[in-house]
Amino acid sequence: MVVAQVFDVGPTGRRSGAFLAAALSGGLLALSFPSLGHPAAAWVALTPLLVVLHGTRSLSRAFGLGLTTGAIHFAGMLPWLTQVMVEFGGVALPIGVLLNGLLVAYLALFPAAFAVIVALLCARLGGWALLGAAPVWLTTELGRLWLFGGFPWELLGYSQTGVLPVAQLASLFGVHGVTLLVVFVNSALALALVGPPRHRWRVLATAGGALGVVVLFGAWRLSDDHLVRDGVPLRVGVVQGNVLQTDKWDPAMRPTILTRYLDLSRQSAGDGAQLIVWPESATPFSFEDHPDGEAVRQLARDTGAHVLFGSTQSRRDPVPRAFVAAFALRPDGETAAVYHKRHLVPFGEYVPFRSLLFFVSPLVETVANFTPGTGPLTLPIGTHLASTAICYEIIYPALVRSFVRQGSQLLTTITNDAWYGRSAAPHQHFQQATMRAIEQGRYLVRAANTGISGLVDPYGRVLARSALFETAVITEDVRLLSGLTVYGRIGDLVAYLCAVLTVAAVFAVRHTRVKASATVTGG
Repeated sequence: MVVAQVFDVGPTGRRSGAFLAAALSGGLLALSFPSLGHPAAAWVALTPLLVVLHGTRSLSRAFGLGLTTGAIHFAGMLPWLTQVMVEFGGVALPIGVLLNGLLVAYLALFPAAFAVIVALLCARLGGWALLGAAPVWLTTELGRLWLFGGFPWELLGYSQTGVLPVAQLASLFGVHGVTLLVVFVNSALALALVGPPRHRWRVLATAGGALGVVVLFGAWRLSDDHLVRDGVPLRVGVVQGNVLQTDKWDPAMRPTILTRYLDLSRQSAGDGAQLIVWPESATPFSFEDHPDGEAVRQLARDTGAHVLFGSTQSRRDPVPRAFVAAFALRPDGETAAVYHKRHLVPFGEYVPFRSLLFFVSPLVETVANFTPGTGPLTLPIGTHLASTAICYEIIYPALVRSFVRQGSQLLTTITNDAWYGRSAAPHQHFQQATMRAIEQGRYLVRAANTGISGLVDPYGRVLARSALFETAVITEDVRLLSGLTVYGRIGDLVAYLCAVLTVAAVFAVRHTRVKASATVTGG
């Protein structure tokens, strides 16, 4: 067949051809995401890998193919991590590259597991098993979401966040539902290339039909548009202070930074803002422990607005602990609620396996050891409830859903992406935050120190956004909403059903192999 000739694969194909196909899949996966990529790449990204897995009978070889795909995928998507560790972690460039490489190698294990399972299923069930690739891929993404605290950065479904008719599927099944659709189309293309020719058009028609139904649903949801008319209106001001990371904790810069935030906030209040949102770690001091904290309380009193901002909080009950926190102030300047960040950034807010990493002592010594918060928390805005996810937390779908289940009518997220410079990271981070609005049917307000700040409606449409590294204030109207989407009700049920199905299929196939072998040998 043509595909076999191109990659020189199959039972007698050369090893290099198969690994070339796996590498192509890795490159296409990396190109599915911002800022250099395009969402169209995702619809074919896994097809080359699936084609070669169809003809792979060696599980060790399948592991190597998947590892190749994963290594190129994550190396192409996460190069900015090296920059962060070198520039702000104080490590030498070779050590930064090594640490980034270790993370990439770990993440590549998940596509490797996917490849092994698909190859196993194809070996026992034939080419039609390719159509089971979607739940298998999703199962490995769930592993990436939860194992060792999780690193669910840019799950495959996020690639379609900007393709709004497709992205509306997330209101039913979350980002995982979009992932299922994308991988199913990839698997159908692979089966059409390597499967029986008489079934080719039937397979393609099935995939096209599924995609068509999703697009029609998405178009209907977008045209219905009732969520932008429901609920209670609220005018929100987002302040982007644009403070360089090197300036943030410079004592000489403290008055300038604070004045900038206060002046921009008063400008937004003059435009009618009832809620003013600052980024993560906006105050260049610990809010409750520094006398300049009173200036922030006075801002709320002077403007009559609610103020939500990031700072740190210390407690000594019974041992000293430090938290990455979000403070919500009432218009009278008093603290209405404090939220403690639950998902801390590894090597940014704590160091996993700290005692073992003696060879990167500058990084270990630089990183503060914050304590994670416990339990979701809603923040009162008058008689209504909002919530905030701090930085990295916004990429955890279940956490944001837990806020909504507790009554949050508005999603906010505060972050400091100054670490990442002008890399792809701020664009990827904003993309993932946008998906939360679609999943939960809520407006999303995002305040980022150096960008990208913005407001997103419940359908994923960006109402306003700032550029990177500009001082900006955005004041727009949102609505406080109370209804639940299907995903808000059922959560990740479909995703976990896929995990159960995958595990059951693997056990069944392995058991069948053992029984068949025993029959042949007379055992």
